[in-house]
Amino acid sequence: MRAIGFRLGTRGSALALTQSTTVAKDLAAASNTGYEMIKVKTEGDVTTGPLSQLGGTGVFAAALRLSLLQGGCDVAVHSLKDLPTTQPEGLVIAATPVRADVRDALCARDGLTLATLPLGASVGTGSPRRSAQLRAARPDLVIVDIRGNVGTRLGRVAGSPAQADDGGVGRTAQGDLDAVVLAAAGLERLGLAEHITEYLDPAIMLPAPGQGSLAVEVRSAGAGNAAVDAALEELDDAATRLAVTAERALLARLEAGCAAPIGALGRIQQGTLTLDSVACAPDGSDTMRRSAATRELTVQGAARLGIALAEQLLSEGAAELAGL
Repeated sequence: MRAIGFRLGTRGSALALTQSTTVAKDLAAASNTGYEMIKVKTEGDVTTGPLSQLGGTGVFAAALRLSLLQGGCDVAVHSLKDLPTTQPEGLVIAATPVRADVRDALCARDGLTLATLPLGASVGTGSPRRSAQLRAARPDLVIVDIRGNVGTRLGRVAGSPAQADDGGVGRTAQGDLDAVVLAAAGLERLGLAEHITEYLDPAIMLPAPGQGSLAVEVRSAGAGNAAVDAALEELDDAATRLAVTAERALLARLEAGCAAPIGALGRIQQGTLTLDSVACAPDGSDTMRRSAATRELTVQGAARLGIALAEQLLSEGAAELAGL
């Protein structure tokens, strides 16, 4: 049995544990060390009410970060879209592994798609970004704010079998909605992709900055084990880091969080980093889509791209449009 080389902090939801275990196994294999999983309960796991009113993205990150800073764990795994854009003193994102599917996914009754949902269909989501873009595409839809883990949300769809529930907040009756929208990456990581009736094209539903990407965070001095630190460098995917750096730089310059109807997606093709963005009126009545690109494929270049596109959005009225 290998000696424990690191303690990995994680939320206790099924999705968080799945993501964290994948990272832990990769780090352990690359560093030839063992590991211990440390479950940390966050504010977002115990507080009820709309996510957009719970203090922003940090509700899922603060407790994990405090555990890291206080030495309760050596490594923490976050969904990158859940991290505030301001990096706390004493902590660094040591790795952004290869990104999973960035798209949002519609999970609807009877195999329906966004185009074939009936007039006035009810669609559940807890994201103002998704709500605004759904309303822009289908103004007739009734958008219902929902909470809970992935299983709970899937169970809201009419005709869906009861899903395994790991204790998330917001338990409700089954089958009261026509559809829900969730991140494709989370469904795929949990082996629930069969519930997806349509992958929503980013041209219709631009994802959240960092969606589909994980962030592996450690103290500034490292994980406390040289072999683990080296493994973290190997785990970091350069293309993913550049894309999400641009996306999060845009979000930071806009001073927006999860309560803002803002989407962004970076991608590298043929030596060029392109960043697409959208700012929406919360009711979906208007959207502003803009793009920019750079051939400076460095972290600094990616950040500059995000800031420059945000400045363009702001100069054209995005703050007023999105209610920032």
